[in-house]
Amino acid sequence: MKRLDPVYVASGGFLGAVLRWSVGVAVPGAAGTLVVNIVGSFVLGLLVTLVTDHRTRIFVGTGLLSSFTTYSTFAVETAALGVTMGAVNVGANYALGFAAAGAGIVVGARR
Repeated sequence: MKRLDPVYVASGGFLGAVLRWSVGVAVPGAAGTLVVNIVGSFVLGLLVTLVTDHRTRIFVGTGLLSSFTTYSTFAVETAALGVTMGAVNVGANYALGFAAAGAGIVVGARR
């Protein structure tokens, strides 16, 4: 760990949290959570293939994307949807999240 890593994580986390809140305002509920999880997975896929700079990886990957995507909100919203729609939500988040991460890796590898 480098001395300024906590500053990069905190700064990225702040930005990611504000972006997450903004998406939640624009797209409320489980749909907004799905959007951030798909976008975040894609961006993380790009990040791991395109970026080698330690500071950028810490700022974007550990800070920004960790705050932008969300597991706790996903869990609460899924439980509130009931068994059938909750299962659909889990399937959509995981399938689309993995697909987005894979797409990000493919796109990043082409550069």
